[in-house]
Amino acid sequence: MNRLKLKSGRILAWVLLPFALSAQEWKPSDWPVLKHYDRDHLFQIALPLGGIGTGTVSLGGRGELRDWEIMNVPGKKYSTVTTGNNAPFFAIYVKPEGEAATATLLSGPLYAHEYLHYEGRPVNHHGLPRFADASFDAAYPFGQVRLSDGALPVKVTVKGFNPLIPGDEEASGLPIAVLAYEVSNTGNRPLDVAVCGSLRNFIGRDGSRFRTDWKGDYIPTGAKANRNEFRRTGNIRGIYFRSEGVAKDDPAWGTMALTTQSEAEVSYRTSSKADDWCNAILNFWDDFSTDGVMSERPQPDNEDDPMASLAVRKTIGPQQTETFTFFLTWNFPNRKAWSDTVVGNRYSLSYPDAWETAESLLPRIPELEKQTLAFVRALLASSYPEEVKEAALFNLAALRSQTVFRIADGHMMGWEGTMDRFGSCAGSCTHVWNYEVATPFLFGNLAKTMRDVELNYATRRDNGLMNFRAALPLSEAAKGRSAAADGQMGCILKAYREWQLSGDRAFLETNWPQIKQALSYAWTERGWDANQDGVMEGSQHNTMDVNYFGPNPQMGFWYMGALRAAERMAVAMKDRAFAKKCRSLFEQGSTWMDENLFNGEYYEHRITDPETFEYLDMENPAVTVPPFQLGSGCLVDQLVGQYMAHICGLGYLGKKENIRSALSAVMKYNFTEDFSRHFNNMRSYALGNESGLLMASWPKGRLEVPFPYFAEVMTGFEYTAAAGMIYEGMESDALKCIRAIRDRHDGAKRNPFSEPECGHHYARSMASWATILALSGFHYSGIDRAMTFTARPGLYFWSNGYAWGLCRVEAGEVELQVLKGSLSLDTFRLSDGREKRLKDFTVREGESRRLTLKP
Repeated sequence: MNRLKLKSGRILAWVLLPFALSAQEWKPSDWPVLKHYDRDHLFQIALPLGGIGTGTVSLGGRGELRDWEIMNVPGKKYSTVTTGNNAPFFAIYVKPEGEAATATLLSGPLYAHEYLHYEGRPVNHHGLPRFADASFDAAYPFGQVRLSDGALPVKVTVKGFNPLIPGDEEASGLPIAVLAYEVSNTGNRPLDVAVCGSLRNFIGRDGSRFRTDWKGDYIPTGAKANRNEFRRTGNIRGIYFRSEGVAKDDPAWGTMALTTQSEAEVSYRTSSKADDWCNAILNFWDDFSTDGVMSERPQPDNEDDPMASLAVRKTIGPQQTETFTFFLTWNFPNRKAWSDTVVGNRYSLSYPDAWETAESLLPRIPELEKQTLAFVRALLASSYPEEVKEAALFNLAALRSQTVFRIADGHMMGWEGTMDRFGSCAGSCTHVWNYEVATPFLFGNLAKTMRDVELNYATRRDNGLMNFRAALPLSEAAKGRSAAADGQMGCILKAYREWQLSGDRAFLETNWPQIKQALSYAWTERGWDANQDGVMEGSQHNTMDVNYFGPNPQMGFWYMGALRAAERMAVAMKDRAFAKKCRSLFEQGSTWMDENLFNGEYYEHRITDPETFEYLDMENPAVTVPPFQLGSGCLVDQLVGQYMAHICGLGYLGKKENIRSALSAVMKYNFTEDFSRHFNNMRSYALGNESGLLMASWPKGRLEVPFPYFAEVMTGFEYTAAAGMIYEGMESDALKCIRAIRDRHDGAKRNPFSEPECGHHYARSMASWATILALSGFHYSGIDRAMTFTARPGLYFWSNGYAWGLCRVEAGEVELQVLKGSLSLDTFRLSDGREKRLKDFTVREGESRRLTLKP
């Protein structure tokens, strides 16, 4: 039976609609590039496409769609199916005038190490022709895959993004993946070209449930009576995916849509043949490769996950380029996270149906792209070193991964990171989330929801104990009895920061009783500072997942920062007695640490007996030292409290010269140029000839049983140290540390958009944004209506979480530009002491103002 007879017996599913009702077809602009990855550095690349709290699908380094994580759970390496030829994919049909047609998977070549498999199925789409060469360009959230092949008369750029606009958490939290295929005709003849996306309806099949067969294959389960239908609204056409069999309260229940706005010839099929002996892909390939036009097929009643396809066909003239644009939208409302019951998704309230989401969002894509480009271009135009831009920008992917979600009432919550199939370490863990600063400085409203959880849900009203892991639903958050010394003190600093950045006095007034109580918890019987001398001697649970016994710089400086922040908030609340107490404890504690913990190079830990809290004689061999302590070690983040104090504008918590000396010691003793000879009994995040900052070193001799992670390297801690170095004028050392991190995440060895710790997309990696703050010297107070920058000439991107723009610092003059939001100031300062008092000074969106600052 030939092709024409085959088609005569069924519907030829293509439509040409007049272009009238909706917005015009969108085509992407020229996108900036911050980082280029050649064909040898693509294997691990996975750029998440999705909004804050919506889940994502990732654009792989070679153009593949991977890591399908739109159904409320992580799904690293999850392709919705058993590895083979049934995973979602895009393909291209090319027919030069007067020549034979070809069909090719829109993906780059395989690596040699991917060839082996026990049954000849080493990767998805292993049997489909691929492009011979690929590279990847990125400036997150924009990703571009460039495909070429000497045997084909086309070059293709695959472009993917999701809107990311600081200060606008709603526009940055949209359940959509935007994909555009720019096809260039490299020949001298016209080409008929079609691009087709194919996707099995995997509703109900999130990867968490599976079975294995006699071969040991992983076979995900859960899809049941799923149905596909072709729809059109105005110039929006596509496939709507729904389910008639998956329970509507299942976390994997929802809807999806694959759509296009193309004015060209659109064809589709809502099903393929049954997949007996891989006939589904065979049937698709025969259909598509003949003429690039899909033929509709009826869906068998007994098929639970039918494969739908949507194709767009155009003619491309010689040396011309045409764009084929597709949009994937979704809604999966039944998130549980670490709750036994559904806590929901904020985005689902605004976008309850995937097709309606497409109708709503597609006309907005041009403006959303424009605003996202304004953000990325502003940051890239800034004077920051390239490695700083890369670290700060690419780690924002963690905000859009399954690490982060927003429950139905709008609160932002977070795992610490994600494992391949599950969230890692529940509860918006305070001692991990303390380090990151991207959320407050880019999305202030979201940061305030996290403070609300910590202070008004997770803190006990009877004694001020803050559970460092908040349970869900939030009504259960305060029922635990687990406090973390660093987590709780850090939350006081963060409350101060959010008050300052937002300029919201009501925020402080509402939360002051809980802030005061949370700090006072440190002074309870057998508490961290039970004798109220400004020194933390008690049992201190912390981010090393152990309890430190005795005074140490890590907890001590968090405490000093909390006291300074609480003093300022108490003054604002006219609580003079509490302000005086905080000041007194700070002065005592700061002096004591400089005199008793600083060893001439860095700050040490003085270990105490776990029961009596009496200091141990470490020189006495008969003394039993509790396990998992720091002791005389040089800790990478011994100054984490100072790090946050600098960010908050609270000044020095210890002697300035000691702070700088300690950071110099961290660089001297902890930075390792080559890990080839390094022994590590725990987890390895730096290997071979890679470089990085060790968690701890012991120049004077290590404890027999130190804290567990001592031999590891973790990026969030490295960024914390690097930012501290910048604040202390050690910029070259800081950049060396940052370059080492980003060199490790080079696309070949690790994903540039995911810096792991205990899981992928680890929240602490967003401490990288602090390097932007440190280099720009940026401080902002919405309470005092004051802004500060470094006096060093340059162009600096800035954001206070509500407005953002650029500041150009020149000799004697400053130009302040607002690209989003508005900014009202009474005072503008430079770090060299120059200051200008302002009157009726407001810069609105799209405006800039010049200021002259005389010495």
